[in-house]
Amino acid sequence: MTTLSGHRRVVAAMSGGVDSAVAALRLLQHDVDVVALTLLLRSDADHAPVPPPEAIDRARAVAHHLNIPFHLIDARNAFQREVVDYFVREYAAGRTPNPCVVCNRFVRFGILMEQARDLGASLLATGHYARIRSADGEFRLLRGADPGKDQSYFLHALTQDQLARTTFPLGDLQKEDVRAIAASHGLPVAEQAESQDVCFLAGGDYREFLESVAPHSLRPGPILDPDGRLLGEHQGLAAYTIGQRKGLDISGPEPLYVLAIEPGENALIVGPVEELGQDRCRVVNLRMISPVSPREPFQAEAQIRYRAQPAPVAVHPLPGRRADVQFEESQRDITPGQFLVLYRGDLVLGGGIISAAQQAAT
Repeated sequence: MTTLSGHRRVVAAMSGGVDSAVAALRLLQHDVDVVALTLLLRSDADHAPVPPPEAIDRARAVAHHLNIPFHLIDARNAFQREVVDYFVREYAAGRTPNPCVVCNRFVRFGILMEQARDLGASLLATGHYARIRSADGEFRLLRGADPGKDQSYFLHALTQDQLARTTFPLGDLQKEDVRAIAASHGLPVAEQAESQDVCFLAGGDYREFLESVAPHSLRPGPILDPDGRLLGEHQGLAAYTIGQRKGLDISGPEPLYVLAIEPGENALIVGPVEELGQDRCRVVNLRMISPVSPREPFQAEAQIRYRAQPAPVAVHPLPGRRADVQFEESQRDITPGQFLVLYRGDLVLGGGIISAAQQAAT
């Protein structure tokens, strides 16, 4: 955990889960003044509230148990603008978004830090499983010590200023240790189950959500093979992602997979699994954590999705915060719209948005 020396007051982001509760508890053990904040992100009658009322009640109960102030902050406008609208816009454009990365950068570490300043706090703490270290005058982001819970992928877009004012009290812990700490201190969320879904979908199908808020994103169109032959009709490009096999409703002599999404033609390109591999891609909106961005090609490991295995790559920086990324081995599911995050061991170098991928050489 980031040293708390010199920090008198810390804001603890509180979700109603065990991780944020133990994060707040660990802050108190360092004898600092802790204030709990929960963000109200969505509450319209037609969609699932975020967080659910019961989660807000749990967060409030934890704050009461720890005897710390609790504040509920209205962030609905920012969440709609930065996260929900982005989610809909990306799917409508034939790309596959990752709303959690965007939410962290613009909402959670944006609004929460503003609130922390207003409350006289110099540091923000969250229950993420990641680590921050300071060296050579800059802040570095590292993977969490628990490889099964590491969340650094979702945090790669944080700036030097945000990292300087953030601490992750759980970064050096294993998940089972967090549960044990919660139980030993009688926290009311010690056995609380975890949520793995996009919060505003509340476990529902994202296609149903898009149908309700942006039916134009689900306009039927042709399913084509790589040579342009018509094989069937899709139900809207937003309903598909690269590598998908199920739900195509077409038959052939061999299984077919989504190879590409062509929004300009409103077409879905499918083919056999051997045509799915790609060994290079273009990345845009590239953000490096170090304040000195590399200008020459460099070696790294790239993670193309949260649960993807890191793969060795050569990164060729381009003007305008872009880069060409060459993989040592073909990758099956390089997907435009997803974030490609660069690592060197546990160290997070930065990342950007996959804009296009190219077929592996045969």
